[in-house]
Amino acid sequence: MRFRFGASPAALVVAAMVLAAPVSARDLVINTDTSDAAPRAAFQAVIDAFTAEYPDIEVSWNVFDHEGYKTSIRNFLTAQAPDIAAWYAGNRMRPYVDAGLFMDVSDLWEAEGLHDSLASAAASMKMNDGIWGVPYTYYQWGVYYRKDIFERLGLAVPTTWDELLAVCAALQADGVTPFTIGTKFLWTAGGWFDYLNLRVNGYAFHMDLTGGTVPYTDERVRAVFDRWLELVEPGYFIANHAAYSWQEALAFMVQGEAAMYLMGNFAVAPLLEAGLTPETLGFFQFPEITPGLPKAEDAPTDTLHIPTNATNVEEAKLFLAFIARADVQEMINTHLGQLPVNRNAAVPEDPYLAAGFEMLSNAYALAQFYDRDATAEMAKAGMEGFQEFMVRPGNLDRILSRLERVRSRAY
Repeated sequence: MRFRFGASPAALVVAAMVLAAPVSARDLVINTDTSDAAPRAAFQAVIDAFTAEYPDIEVSWNVFDHEGYKTSIRNFLTAQAPDIAAWYAGNRMRPYVDAGLFMDVSDLWEAEGLHDSLASAAASMKMNDGIWGVPYTYYQWGVYYRKDIFERLGLAVPTTWDELLAVCAALQADGVTPFTIGTKFLWTAGGWFDYLNLRVNGYAFHMDLTGGTVPYTDERVRAVFDRWLELVEPGYFIANHAAYSWQEALAFMVQGEAAMYLMGNFAVAPLLEAGLTPETLGFFQFPEITPGLPKAEDAPTDTLHIPTNATNVEEAKLFLAFIARADVQEMINTHLGQLPVNRNAAVPEDPYLAAGFEMLSNAYALAQFYDRDATAEMAKAGMEGFQEFMVRPGNLDRILSRLERVRSRAY
């Protein structure tokens, strides 16, 4: 295996272009942004296992830093593409699909039975009547809660919106703020918008909105904020949340001042390190709002794609089939501390990962989080608007009008 890594994005682009030139009919060139320690170790393990299984394929692996990769991907896809490129599911891949830079791999999904084994992520890989890559890892979002506080007050895990509101009222009456959140960095409010929209209007509408085809002044968008207001107006979020980062907001839950946190699974480690235990920290799926609406989830999903201009397509398809396998996804996610997408893969003995795996494996569809599903310009304006609404809900009309102006320009 040939491996290249460097800190300079410009140098990496040059390296990628040089290394993309085929040496033999059994070469495979892979570009990833896995420069952090755990993802890099995960990919190293996968490539080592792949080359052990296919010793006649020489792998050249180009590792970019995250920001360098974002600015370089369109250049190398257009100029001299690798055979495999790492990216993300959902609307984040749309620009490259629409530009004809990713290859349709529907035939691979059929041949490998991926519609069944990768069913939970299938909707987020489909676009324009094609399937454009293979997902290999994701992690869940949901509500983490203080089990001991719920038990003390005799509260059951809510499964509907009315039940959630009743839980919030009971907590507040006991002097406990229902939800902690830190919106100093705006994406945490984006998670709330995602889940409210997914539960009020559903996955297709959410994708249409974040894809720019629905105006923010649509009454269905206003309905999302109507539900949100039912939490904001009674004071069910901690005060002054705009002053706190997501990490700083953890303290309110650790200290028992707040009982719930809508967050990604990466919050578990710092909560446990701060003194909570599996006996005091639980997890539940965001409750139903519109009765009978299929439940989609936020699950940021990492994916691999074959560029349309790839040289070694046969070898690239072998690699995608390899990384879709249950055993390989178990291996890579052991390194990542995340969840395999393949529903037949084993999950580490971790109660939160087990709960997330069960939830995501049975999800109707997966959204990629607001700042991945929307364009960069729209995501910035949207999350600013969400935070503003949580602080000044009376500004909603101005917020929605502003977001609609940005949508009209950004798309």
